[in-house]
Amino acid sequence: SYEVQQEEGEPSPMKILAVDCGMKYNMIRFFVHHLKVNLKVVPWDYDYTKEEFDGLFISNGPGNPQQCDKTIGYLKQIMEERPNLPIFAICLGHQLLALAAGATTYKMKFGNRGVNQPCVDLRTGRCYITSQNHGFAVDE
Repeated sequence: SYEVQQEEGEPSPMKILAVDCGMKYNMIRFFVHHLKVNLKVVPWDYDYTKEEFDGLFISNGPGNPQQCDKTIGYLKQIMEERPNLPIFAICLGHQLLALAAGATTYKMKFGNRGVNQPCVDLRTGRCYITSQNHGFAVDE
């Protein structure tokens, strides 16, 4: 694990723990330079259940989410012990969070692959152009 500090300005009191399942460096830059949080990045199989932090981020990454038993177990424990903790997850992280909550995942026949996919924020009406690369989906 390692901590990333902002280079300038006052440090934020907000401490975010990021579970790296294949995290891109741009995400680290966004947390530190734009959101100005104190960020600790840990590997996917790291036991963070006894650590103190204000929010949890589970990153994207490759592979079958059902094979990440350690990560799912730690997430489930955190969700049970700290039900009010903010947790944010994307892609594989979202699938791991769903498994920890008791949902199931399945492998899609062709996956969802492509660039320049429009995604509309229903709150604001703003449209974002996104890239997609998912081989698994969350079921009930």
